[in-house]
Parts: sequence; structure tokens; C-alpha cells
Amino acid sequence: MSRYWLEPSFTHGTAPRTGVLLVNLGTPAAPTPAAVRPYLKQFLSDPRVVEIPRLLWWPILNGIILNTRPAASAKKYASIWTDEGSPLLVHTLRQTGLLAEHLAGAGHDGLDIRYAMRYGAPSIPATLNAMRARGCTRILVLPLYPQFSASTTATVFDEVAHCLQHWRNPPELRLVRDFHDHPGYIAALAGNVRRHWAAHGHPDRLVLSFHGVPRRTLELGDPYHCECRTTARLVSEALGFEPDRVLVCFQSRFGKARWLEPYTQPTLETLAAQGMGRVDVMCPGFVSDCLETLEEIAIECKEAFLGKGGKAFHYIACLNEESAWIDALADLARQHLGSWLEHSPPDAAALADTRERALASGAEH
Repeated sequence: MSRYWLEPSFTHGTAPRTGVLLVNLGTPAAPTPAAVRPYLKQFLSDPRVVEIPRLLWWPILNGIILNTRPAASAKKYASIWTDEGSPLLVHTLRQTGLLAEHLAGAGHDGLDIRYAMRYGAPSIPATLNAMRARGCTRILVLPLYPQFSASTTATVFDEVAHCLQHWRNPPELRLVRDFHDHPGYIAALAGNVRRHWAAHGHPDRLVLSFHGVPRRTLELGDPYHCECRTTARLVSEALGFEPDRVLVCFQSRFGKARWLEPYTQPTLETLAAQGMGRVDVMCPGFVSDCLETLEEIAIECKEAFLGKGGKAFHYIACLNEESAWIDALADLARQHLGSWLEHSPPDAAALADTRERALASGAEH
């Protein structure tokens, strides 16, 4: 049977709308092994994330990893879970609402602004279908990954394309590839650091820790490593901090293959062993605090640094809901929406609807 028979009925004459879809990585619904297992399975089943032939990877994933890793991961999630839920979900929800308010304040209250998760809920297909029901004929997809990688941004594009290929009348589409050197994003990062230093003084070293990927991806042409380096250079220049006191590292190594180096935790342990007094660590590749920043860096790496003799470890939070970041996000959206903004008539109920949906989604997750 054709998929088109399964599509909902369409009402002709519906006023066209423009939508903005923010996409983040995702999170399990709860910090429990039962909730973590399906999340990990979806994530690690993505061929963009694990580039190992299925015949080799499938027995490892289903026979070993999914039987051992969920319990350990759930314990880590539990250590950073909040009363509102997963930090990643909470921050993404708030960013969506603040973006809607910002754009509405600039006269663009007719936009349908939503968020989705690449893995977990709310899913990209479910959110795109909701946008279709709202009459969106133009959609800007904005992955919340500053630096492009095939394992992050590209897989969002894959999922969007897979969903839309079954639509009889797909929307006009624009995709944000990256914003690693966007002036507003760089200024927001630098502002975060300055505020921390104004309150706590300067460190001996500033460590900029980015999420790691296998080194093979660099050799195959993935620009991620270069874009991380560019972001780090621009932040350092904006701060005016001595270049030799800024280190770029990569975290979250998985498996035995060689990943982008230097690795964050071993670098911190070496600094401590060398007698380094204080390090400040920031994660510019994440716009929202999450497991990788709150548990891996702020807890595990802190313990590793202090355990090797380091004197003081400061974690500088992600951009989260910082006003400078919301300004940058709005500027990025306007830049890519371009002429579409001229075709988005004001809608008095749109902003309230966005808020209601954000609150409802937060309650569900």
C-alpha cells in the first residue's frame, strides 16, 4: 500500500506559515536503565555515529553494549538529573521559548518555533508532522551543533530528508550547516568566560574541551576538527588571553580506536602532575549543559585533576539561557530565514501557542 494513503486529510486554503525547528542530540526519558537502553540503541544504531559494518557492529551492540552500558549510563544521568528532568531537554525547551519571544519582539510573531531531539523525544518526524498540521510550508532546520560533523549535523539532515520523502507536499527547506565562527556565538562564549573570571579571578590554564570523534573522520574529510580549532582561536582572541595558556582538548572517547587528540582527562591529569594550580574548563561545542558537561567534565574530570594534585578546578557553564546566546541564536535564525520573514504575517496567538507547547512538552518529558 502506498504511504500516501496513510497521510492525514488536508484542508485546502490553509494560510502558509514559516517554521523554525531547533534540533539537539537527545536524552533518555528518565535516568533508569529501562529508559536509557532504547535511547542508546537508537543513538548507537545510527550508521553516521558508528561507522562500522553492520555485520561486525550489530552483535557487539546488541550482545554486549546494550546489556552492560545502560546501567552505568543511568547512574551517570541520575547524578545530573534535575527536578525538571534532563538538563539537555530543559535548556533546549527554554531556548526555544526565549527564541520565540525574541523574534516576536522583533515583529516576527507569526513563526512556528519548535524543538526536536535527534534521538529520543520529541522526535524529528513527530515535530515535523506537527509543523505540517500547523500549515508550515517553509521550514528552517537549525541543529544546535556549532561545529559541523557527519555524526551530528549530517545525521539531522538525514532524518529530516527521510521523513519528508514520504510527504506528498514537502515544505521548502533551509538547513543551517554550522555556526562555529558566528560573531554572536563567539561573543557569547567570551562573555561567559569574562563573567566567570570577574567573579573568581583568572586560571593558570583555560581548557576548551570539545566532544571527540574518531580521528578517521578527519582523514576522510570531516571539517569538525578544523572548525573546533577555529572556534577556540576566535574565543582566545576575543578574550585576549595568552595563546600558550589556552588548550584545546577532546572528550567522550568511546572504544579502542584513535580519536581526535589530545584527550581531555589525560591532559588535565598531566597538568595536575606538573604542578598546575588552577584550570578552568569550558565546552564550546555544547550550547546546553548535559551529561557530557555536567557529569564527564564537572564531576569526573574535576575528580581526576584534583586527584592528581591539582589545586583548583573550575567548570564554566554552557551558554544555556544567557541573553547574549539567545541574541546570537535569533540573529542566526533571521540570517537564514532571510526573505521568508516577509511571508510570515503576524499571529497574535503564535507566541502563546509556542509557550503552551513548550510547557506541555516539558511536562511530558
